[in-house]
Amino acid sequence: MPQTRAYRDGVLVAEDFPVAEVSDLLADVNTTVWLDFCQPSEADLAAISEELGLHALAVEDAIHEHQRPKLDRYRSHSFLTGYSVRFDPDDGVAVASEIAVFVTANALVTVRKDDGFDIDAVVRRWDNESDLAKSGTGFLLHGLLDHIIDGHFEAVQALDEQIENLEDLVFDEQPQFAAMQRRSLRLRKSLVKIRRVVLPMREVVNAVMRRDLGIVDDAMQPYFQDVYDHVLRASEWTESLRDLVTTIRETQLNIQGNRLNIIMKKVTSWAAIIAVPTAVTGFYGQNVPYPGFQSVTGFWVSTAVILVLSAGLFALFRKRDWL
Repeated sequence: MPQTRAYRDGVLVAEDFPVAEVSDLLADVNTTVWLDFCQPSEADLAAISEELGLHALAVEDAIHEHQRPKLDRYRSHSFLTGYSVRFDPDDGVAVASEIAVFVTANALVTVRKDDGFDIDAVVRRWDNESDLAKSGTGFLLHGLLDHIIDGHFEAVQALDEQIENLEDLVFDEQPQFAAMQRRSLRLRKSLVKIRRVVLPMREVVNAVMRRDLGIVDDAMQPYFQDVYDHVLRASEWTESLRDLVTTIRETQLNIQGNRLNIIMKKVTSWAAIIAVPTAVTGFYGQNVPYPGFQSVTGFWVSTAVILVLSAGLFALFRKRDWL
């Protein structure tokens, strides 16, 4: 069942009423109605679409997933698409939940593409700022956008902390390069997903604030300006994290290259040390008899020495992470 609310002159007068009563409530020009649908079908939106005169293209975008964040303007209403973001610090994965919004003169219709969007948090935000409810749909839209942008901030902040932890691991004395690369890749993918939904919100909020749309009145203008400021800060933060992830990856590759040079220097030194007795014994072994010369015992002794020394060197190199 869709969630519904009705405000009259800034006061909540009805809640959880049937969708069929929307037209009666909107007959009063001082009434503002909110409706929320979660994963609706075309049939679910058909009735309210006819009531509010929603454009067919906007209804189609509200049903289909993976729309880009945008604000489209139609003759009788505006259509907005946005995403809330949740970031899990444990696995480094970001999850986005899409929401579509129809904004008319006296109604706000939210269409959630999945149940991951916490619409109850938006309702609580409206209740905490009920003194602004006289602004109608502008008040409702502000609470929704403010909740979305705050979620962006929380996700970016959590991602920033994980990237700083990754930066500390780069300079660890015994870094686990394979684990670091997997973690770095997950964080980079999450950053790309967050950036994809955060950056377009600048244009969305800026368009909502336009005077010709008539959504934001003088009372709500400072509040939307504050939301726009938060959008800019979140966008700049994601851009700085993008540069930071690139720098960490480059630093990791440089450290690996330096470690490889050190290892090659050590291996070359060992090879030089071993090459000297090898050359001497190889040269004198042509003519000078040794213990066990021309006997089966000498063969097995020399074979055992070769195997033991080779195994010892292999174990030593593995311990020092040279192999």
